[in-house]
Formats: sequence, structure tokens, C-alpha cells
Amino acid sequence: MINDISVYVHIPFCERKCGYCSFYSAPSDEQTRAAYAKALCRSIGSYRTMHHECPSVYFGGGTPTVMESESLIMVLDKIREVFDLDDDAELTIEANPGTVDLKKLTELREAGFNRISFGVQSLVDEELSALGRIHTAADALAAVNDAVKAGFDNISCDMMIGIPKQTSGSMLYTADRLSELPVSHISAYMLSVEKGTPFYETGVEPDDELQANMYLDLCERLEKKGFDHYEISNFARNGKVSRHNTRYWKGESYLGFGPSAHSYYDDERRSCDDSTDQYIKQSVQHDTVNELFPDKLEEYIMLGLRLSEGIFFNGLRIYGASEETIESIRKKALELSAYGICTVTDTGIALTEAGFLASNAVIGEFIDLC
Repeated sequence: MINDISVYVHIPFCERKCGYCSFYSAPSDEQTRAAYAKALCRSIGSYRTMHHECPSVYFGGGTPTVMESESLIMVLDKIREVFDLDDDAELTIEANPGTVDLKKLTELREAGFNRISFGVQSLVDEELSALGRIHTAADALAAVNDAVKAGFDNISCDMMIGIPKQTSGSMLYTADRLSELPVSHISAYMLSVEKGTPFYETGVEPDDELQANMYLDLCERLEKKGFDHYEISNFARNGKVSRHNTRYWKGESYLGFGPSAHSYYDDERRSCDDSTDQYIKQSVQHDTVNELFPDKLEEYIMLGLRLSEGIFFNGLRIYGASEETIESIRKKALELSAYGICTVTDTGIALTEAGFLASNAVIGEFIDLC
């Protein structure tokens, strides 16, 4: 029985697609965006009978702030109408610094959004140009300061590791500048070049060793600045972790609305086709079931080891691991701990920062023992 469920809303529009981006997004005009907002409201309204509490809402993209404020607010109001939003629900909207001003930020804050996540990526203009971003470093700084003026006190910024022309020094410069701002959360992602992106076609290839060293440098620097490293790519101070994303990592239920959005509830993983035109034409969203009754033990290991708290032996038991399997995992973890990959206590296992860099391989080894 689901006690609560979070809501994700995908806004598939961008002013310009970045060279590294493999997410589904598309250009748009005002008429398309208005029609899309109405389609979202129809699909959200179809869940009116669920009556579940909703602890978090997340508008992601694409670039949500490409949409007009009235459309974004209309969709948020529909969520309020259909779901029982917690009094302290976390309501996040992603934003590109080049698509907001004080007026728009004030409208969004007054409508109820209480957390904003800026795609800053870098505070070095040369690096932003290399990525194909539409904003400058000055735009990013102004956007954060305007968000504070608008009343946001929970601000996150994304930054990227491994940008063409980036050095460890320039990466740490961005981290230091962000740390000086009233920012409570930083997400740091390594540049990954996916097939089909412009970066892939032009042969952009990150230096893995350089990225790894930058990552470790960043972890050390942000810790000194008061940020808690609570997930592989995420750092928070003053306890302001992303409550919405933490639900993903803890295997909790969520509904996704919009093309390419995913959902997980009632032991089903589902996804929506990535066609905005088709989405607008449909009466309500049509999802495809990708997985029925997913392996919860495997997911507990895979997702739990992304978090700094790691996984717990009692958690393994809850998800069906035998004592023999738990002992095998414990022994493997002890072997890896000798290389500084993880820590092992009486209650569980957690990856170190060096372990985070090898997380895919390490998690695979644990899952193979199940």
C-alpha cells in the first residue's frame, strides 16, 4: 500500500540544446508550450482518485523556465488540486540562468516553488562557451542573487567536471565562487559524452584520469566549505539535501508526467514515449510498463550505495537476502576496504569517495553475489 508519492514533471523545451545533452528536449513556441501545459494538467487530473500525500514535486527538463510563468503555475496548481501536498512539501524547479529574471523568479516563488536548481555548470565563460550554454558567468551569479531577492532560501547549483579546456584550478574556482553565494546545495556531474550528441559526433572525449582527480579535489574542497557529501554527485550544507531525489535513491514511489518521464509505484516501473507532439494530442498520458516487480534487493544495493550512508545488513535481510549472501557481501566488502574503496561496520557497508569513482564495478560485484 503506497502511503505517499512524489511527482516529477518533465518540461521538454530548451532555447538551445547543449552539445553534450542526451536528454529528450525540443525547441518550442508559445502556442506549443501552452498546449503542453494543458496536456500535463489533463494527465495529472486523471489521478484524482489516488488521494495520496505528496512530499515533493520536481519540475525538470529540458529547461522548465523556458515556459511562461502562467503555464508553470497552472500545472503546479493542478498538482495541488489532485494530490495532498504536505504542508512542508519540497517544490523544486530547474532553471537555466539565461531564462530567468527577478520578475519571473518572484512569480514562481509566490506561486509556491520553494527550491530552485540552477544549471550553472561553470563560472568560467570560456568553459560555458565550450559547452554551448546560453548564459554567462555573470548571468549565473545574477540569477542566484535574484532568486534570493525573490524569496528562495533553498538554492541548488549544478556544476560539471571534465569540460573541454577546464583545469582542476578553474573547476575549483567555480566551486569556490558557488560556495561564497547563498547556495545550500551543489550537484557535480562528470561530463559524459553519449552517442548521438554533437559532442560524440565531433569526437569530444573527456580525460577519465583528469576527471577522477578533479572529482576528488572537489570533494575535499566542498567539505572544507561546509558541504556534506551525501550522494555520489550531490553535496548539501545546513541539512538541505534534495528530498525529492533522495526518494529515488531510497526506492520510494513517484509519478512522472511528460514525454520521456518515468514512474515507479505499485511494483511497476513505467515510462512515457518521448514525443511532445503525440503527448499534446493524447487525452491523457499513455505509459509503457518497462518492468513488473523489479528485484528490490538488487535495487537496494544499486541505489543505496550511491548514498554516503550506504547499505545496511538489516536492509539486505528486509529485501530477501539470505544470511549466506549477506556474509558473502560482507567478505567482499572487507576485501575492497583494504584498497580504500569502502568502509565496513557492524551494521553495513558504505563506499568511500574513491569507491564512488568505481561505483558501477563495485555495485556489480555485490549484485553478482545475490
